[in-house]
Amino acid sequence: MSTPANFNGKIPTIDVNDTAMLLIDHQSGLFQTVADMSMTTLRSHAIALAKAATLAKIPVITTASVPQGPNGPLIPEIHQVAPHAQYVARKGQINAWDNPDFVDAVKATGKKTLIIAGTITSVCMAFPSISAVNDGYRVFAVVDASGTYSKMAQEITLARIVQAGVVPIDTGAVLSELQQTWNREDAQQWAEAYTMVFPPYQLLIESYLKAQEVVANHEVLDSQRK
Repeated sequence: MSTPANFNGKIPTIDVNDTAMLLIDHQSGLFQTVADMSMTTLRSHAIALAKAATLAKIPVITTASVPQGPNGPLIPEIHQVAPHAQYVARKGQINAWDNPDFVDAVKATGKKTLIIAGTITSVCMAFPSISAVNDGYRVFAVVDASGTYSKMAQEITLARIVQAGVVPIDTGAVLSELQQTWNREDAQQWAEAYTMVFPPYQLLIESYLKAQEVVANHEVLDSQRK
């Protein structure tokens, strides 16, 4: 498959200085329809993205589909961990990109690379992702922070968005591309974000800290013996 035209022949990567994050329709009601992953996994991944965006200091735009109805409100953790996130209300549009206020908010960021996640995958994530590509944006769709009602629906959607020039990616990869290096003062906060993506990483952190504690204790005992 050829490289999408909007990448100008280059292999697509995330440029943290030219990126905005769109978290679309992560709503409590819609979460109950998700069957391609557990609801708790989807929730954790969406929160991890919001936390990473805060740490990387990139703009975040959220929106919800009829939040006063059965789709339910946005999960509150997104705005809790990303207090700078901008919420854009819609007037019934299913495709967030059909809402002029939403598109204007994206344009106002000045960014041309978009990280997009949404529930339902085949609609709330796919429709605006394809629309944004058509408008000249570079789009990375976070598949495991978007949920849908069947594995088949997920696979069909992946085929569709790739054909449209959208780049599928997972939450862990997004965090790594935004983080760039462990040689930074907030490295511990990034480590905490990774535990939301793969919980066993917390065990790795704990074992490392315990090993450091043991080494420190031995050094103290050795110095006392001398």
